[in-house]
Amino acid sequence: MSKNRIITLLTDFGLSDVYVGVMKGAIAQINPQLKVIDITHQIPSQNIAAARFCLMTAFAYFPPETVHIAVVDPGVGSKRRGVAIKCANCFLVGPDNGLFSGVLSRESAIASVELTNPKYWRTPQPSSTFHGRDIFAAAGAHLANGVALEDLGGAIDPASLVQLEIPNCAVTATGPAGCIQYVDRFGNLITNIPNNCIIGNNWSLTISNSSDAIRIPSGKTYSDSQPGDLVALTGSDGWVEIAVNGGSAQSVLQLEFGDQVQVIYR
Repeated sequence: MSKNRIITLLTDFGLSDVYVGVMKGAIAQINPQLKVIDITHQIPSQNIAAARFCLMTAFAYFPPETVHIAVVDPGVGSKRRGVAIKCANCFLVGPDNGLFSGVLSRESAIASVELTNPKYWRTPQPSSTFHGRDIFAAAGAHLANGVALEDLGGAIDPASLVQLEIPNCAVTATGPAGCIQYVDRFGNLITNIPNNCIIGNNWSLTISNSSDAIRIPSGKTYSDSQPGDLVALTGSDGWVEIAVNGGSAQSVLQLEFGDQVQVIYR
């Protein structure tokens, strides 16, 4: 029986090639009535950490039982597993390389399978370089169409799913310490320090791995600093971030995924 669940797509394929379009075609071959929503196809090439963050940020805005197909897959064709995962409020389909670990930090996996049943692939002889089309799009479409998770392949222990290593946010005597987990297209540096760790308005942010310590004042909006100046603030996605009024914090500071930062209460 058809479920007609919503499908989302998140990839690093960009929009200049046909890859996204043919994934949607593979879905439509199974059920052209399925609703497909693009989260983004502009994940930096092979950047699993960025995919992890973007999917973690986006998934909660969709109805329960949405099927999220995510394909950022530098290990395509290797021994890395293709998986489908059932959570309390969604399904996840894609490579088992850590890109789902952000969602799974917020939604426990109820069950998971390796996508080993070719009946639910687009073809029993999939391309070794395009599992997004031949395995993930097809398996996700069947799942959205009402096929049971366990029919897609053999059960695997959710505890065995790959976790992307990212330092934890830690509470210290002077304030929470964390790291950069994502850089957005504006060059804003988004940390893994949750907004709810910030106490009051009297705080600043220190870049702790800089040879010359940089202390960044806090604000409530991007314009709470002079044009070209750095500001730390709590962003709309629930994390502390570093920005430049009218510019790019990443260009100024040259920080990347995993670089350490520290909140200081004055």
